[in-house]
Amino acid sequence: MLKGIKLRLYPNQTQQNQLGQMFGNNRFVWNQMLAMAKDRYRNNPSSHFVNGYKMDSLLKALKQEYPFLKDSDSTSLQVVNHNLDQAFQMLFKHQGGYPRFKSRRASKQSYTGKASLSVVAKRYLRLPKLGFIKTSKTNQLRDCKVKRYTVSYDATGRYYLSLQVETEIDEFTKTGAVIGLDVGVADLAITSDGVKYGTFNAKWLERQVRVWQSKFTKRKQRATVAMHQWNHNHKTVKMELRDYTNWQRARQLKARYQAKIANQRRDYLHKVATNLVKENDVIVIEDLRTKNLMRNHHLAKSIANASWYQFRTMLEYKCAWYGKQLIVVSPKDTSRICSTCGYNSGPKPLSIREWTCPQCHAHHDRDVNAAVNILHNGLKATG
Repeated sequence: MLKGIKLRLYPNQTQQNQLGQMFGNNRFVWNQMLAMAKDRYRNNPSSHFVNGYKMDSLLKALKQEYPFLKDSDSTSLQVVNHNLDQAFQMLFKHQGGYPRFKSRRASKQSYTGKASLSVVAKRYLRLPKLGFIKTSKTNQLRDCKVKRYTVSYDATGRYYLSLQVETEIDEFTKTGAVIGLDVGVADLAITSDGVKYGTFNAKWLERQVRVWQSKFTKRKQRATVAMHQWNHNHKTVKMELRDYTNWQRARQLKARYQAKIANQRRDYLHKVATNLVKENDVIVIEDLRTKNLMRNHHLAKSIANASWYQFRTMLEYKCAWYGKQLIVVSPKDTSRICSTCGYNSGPKPLSIREWTCPQCHAHHDRDVNAAVNILHNGLKATG
C-alpha cells in the first residue's frame, strides 16, 4: 500500500538558507520552462509541445547557464518539469486553466524529490544536498520504502517533510457489521444504529483567528501608509512593505491559529473514521455534492467546518487499507421516505428534526431515518 507520512523538520540556519535556495531553484525552473513554452507558441503556433522528457534534456544546458541550479536535488527539477507537463496536459483536455508563473512571495514554498533518504539516528534524517537534519517521529519510517518526498515551508514559519512510502498494512478483524451513515451540520455523522458523532468545535481558536486577522489588516494598512510617507520624504533610500515586521508577526500568528484549527479538525476526523472502519465491515454513505451545498450562505460555514469531503476521503482509503467495503449511494429522498413502510412524505424544512409517518405512524428521528434509508439503498445496490 502507498501511505503518506508527514514529519516536522528542524533545520539549522545554514540548512534554512539552503532550503530557501532550493525553493527558489524549483520556482526558477518552472518559470523558465513556462516562459519558453509561451515564447515557442507565440513565435510558431503550429509547433509541437515540448513535453516533460524534452524539458529534462534542457536541464543540463540550463545548469551550465545558471550554476546555482546545481545546489538543488536533480530529481526535484525533474519533478518540476513533470508537474508543468501535467498542467499543460490538463489544459489540452479542457480540465484546467493555463499554468501561471510562481511568485517568491507566496506564503507556501516547497520542492519534491524522488531521491532516497535514510534514517541515520533517532530523530535525524539524511536528505540530499542538506545532509543530516533534525526531524520528528522517525520510528514511523520502519519497514517502508520511500517513493517520493516533499519539503515544504508554510505561512506559520515551520518546515515539514511529507513522504510517500510503500508499506504493508495489517487488515482489521472482520466484525460482520454493516452500517449506513448520514452526514449533517449539527452532527458530523449519524449512523443507522442511532449513534451520533458531533461536529468539530474550536470556538476559542476561531475567535483568536478573527482577532489576529483584524490586527493583521490594521498593521498592514499602517505599514503601507508609513512606507509611502518614507519613500515620499527620502528619495535616495527606498523602503518596501516587507521591511516592516510588525504586520508580518500578526500574519504569522494568524496563520498558526488557522493551522491549529485545521490540525485539530483533521485529527478528530481521523479518529471518527478509524473507529467506524474498525467496527464495521460495510459502510454505506451518500454521494453529496458539497460544492452545490456551499452556495447556501446560511449553511456554508457549518458545512465547511464539518469537512464532509475530507471525511469521505478518509473513509475511502481507510476501507481500502484495512480490508473493509465502502458503498456510495444517491442521497435522493433519503430524508423523505419512511424507513419502515417506504412512504414518501415529501420535502420538509430543516427545522423539523423529528416526524411521524402518516401511513404506518412510525416516529422517526430525521437523521437516523435517513441513515437507515442509505443503508437499505446500499444493500440493494450490492444485492
